[in-house]
Amino acid sequence: MTVSCKRIQASTGGRGETINVTSEIAREVNNSGINSGVVTVFIPGSTAGITTVEFEPGLVADMKDMWQRIIPEEINYEHNKAWGDGNGHSHVRASLLGPSITIPFINKRLTLGTWQQIVIIDFDTRPRSREIILQIMGE
Repeated sequence: MTVSCKRIQASTGGRGETINVTSEIAREVNNSGINSGVVTVFIPGSTAGITTVEFEPGLVADMKDMWQRIIPEEINYEHNKAWGDGNGHSHVRASLLGPSITIPFINKRLTLGTWQQIVIIDFDTRPRSREIILQIMGE
């Protein structure tokens, strides 16, 4: 088994911005020299997460609304009391979404569904430069 580690960068505006990173990940898998296996996609940090969605404006808006309904920004968070940074909701949202996803690939192609894309969601309260780590494993 071969393992290849790659990093890609994304600049975000925070506040629930959703960024499609599918093409960058597909490019790295294609260029990895590995024909079939899995790619683990991981975003370090505690205020962003990663998932798959149908990346279109309506669903992106629905997701943003959903996060506000289940983890509102304007309620009191103990994190905010401790640190005074106002991003307690960002940490809770990111921990619920999760920092990684694993996707199989065959013949250097991600096995995503027709409308399925890989996205990062940055919940922080300010713009950020995010690093995404890819661990590509297979034969």
